[in-house]
Formats: sequence, C-alpha cells, structure tokens
Amino acid sequence: MIQAVPNSSWPPRGVHLAWRTNDAGRIVLPPVLEHRVNVHGSERTPSSCPASGFRYVRERGDVDVTPSGETSAHDAEVPSRTLELRISPGLLERVADELGTPRERAGLASRKLVRDARLAHIAWALEEESRSPAPLGALYIDSLGVALAVHLLGQHSAVRNAKEPSGLDALQLQRVIDYVEAHLDTALSLATLARVAGVSSAHLRHWFKAKMGLPVHRYVVHRRVERARVLLLQRTMPASEVALAAGFAHQTHMARWLRRELGVTPRELVRRHHFPDSRCA
Repeated sequence: MIQAVPNSSWPPRGVHLAWRTNDAGRIVLPPVLEHRVNVHGSERTPSSCPASGFRYVRERGDVDVTPSGETSAHDAEVPSRTLELRISPGLLERVADELGTPRERAGLASRKLVRDARLAHIAWALEEESRSPAPLGALYIDSLGVALAVHLLGQHSAVRNAKEPSGLDALQLQRVIDYVEAHLDTALSLATLARVAGVSSAHLRHWFKAKMGLPVHRYVVHRRVERARVLLLQRTMPASEVALAAGFAHQTHMARWLRRELGVTPRELVRRHHFPDSRCA
C-alpha cells in the first residue's frame, strides 16, 4: 500500500514521494517510467533475495536504486515501511545538461542494499519538509530536488566520472545576494535565482553553499528573519504585516522561524529590546 506525502507546495519538480507499507512475504515493484529510490524506513528487517536465496538484514536508511523500466523484488520476514522516491528521467537529463554532463550519464545503475548516507539524508529531508508546520517552501524543495539529481548522477549513474561544475564569480554571487534582498517579500525559487546569476540551478545550489558556507534556502531564511527582527523592533507596523513584508506566509510562520533562529518569539524580542530589565512574563 502506498500513502502519498501531503503538502500544499508538493511535489518538487520531477520528484514524487510516498510511504510504502509492505506486508511480510515477497515484495515486488513492477517496472515504472520513473527511476525509483527506496529508503528502508523500519528497523532491522530480515530479508532474502528470491533469485539467489541470499539472506540479509535491512536496516533503517538502507537504499535501493531501481532504474526506469526495471523491476525489483525481495522477500521480507516481517512487515516494514519504505520511503519511495520516484524521479523523472527528465529531471536527471535537465540537471545533466546544466552540469555540462553527457546525456548518457542520466541513466542510473541498479543498486541494492546500499549504505548511502547522503542519499538517505536528502530523502528524509524531503519527507520532513512535507510534514513541517513551518515549511521552507518552494526554494528549499527545489534545492533538495536538484541535490537529489546531482547526487544520483555523481554516485549512481550507469556511466561514471561526471565533470565538476565551475564556480560562481564575485559579480554573479553579488547579483544573487542583491536580488534576494530586494525580493524577500516574494516567493523566491531556485530557478529564478539561477537566472539572476546566469548559471544553472545545479551550479547555483553547489557553488552558493561553497562560497557562502550555507545553502541558498538557508541564506534566504536568515535574511527574512533578520528583516523581521528589524521591522519588529521599529514598532511601526503590526506583526502580521511584518511577517508578509519579510516574506513569511503568515504571522505564525514568522514566529516559528524567529524562535528557531533567534530563540525568542516576536513579543519576547520586542520586550527584551525595549524593556531589557523587565521581569514581566
């Protein structure tokens, strides 16, 4: 049984995410048009290969990569859950083009029971974002989608040795920073910021983090929190308007991120600034 992961801004472009509940016994995944990445979501699950009879134990985070058009099967002794990502071949082809990588690298190799911490981390991050009460939004989701494609091309391609992308120069980086600052109150996307820099989404995601020390979506969150902090301390508009002016979906969304980034609510922030010696609750 497959249970889709709900989210108003879902899914990432070219990626579908769902939880699969598996009964004990033979688990067969028929061929589909998309590539499949299955991340084991249960604890120790005794299993075996139907073809060879080889027995093994699946651990939480173990990964199977099944290319488009191929089937996958294994036997499990107990029920289990799997987080299944279906990735459009078109997404891998687009990212391969952006990286300047030959199209033939967009094909994936079949991998079973792989310990790939980076791939599992991206999958869990996508799943967590889908359930978050304070989602980072389209920019973060697109970044994860591109990160997923880049990792698959680099580590699980049927053809190895991808060419590394070149970096961002100072002017390109400054254009992105200036654009973010001027458009914090709008719905920013990775594709838009990539166009501003004059590079691909994959290049921007990789090299922005290399230059700035944090991913582009986290930089945007930091700038939104800082703008909200400044506007709240000016006390010239209500918190609901501050939230929109800083690019948050609503006041509650802003409050969650201020607490997460600064450790205080908007009210606590203002009270501590204007009444530093106050002990009132």
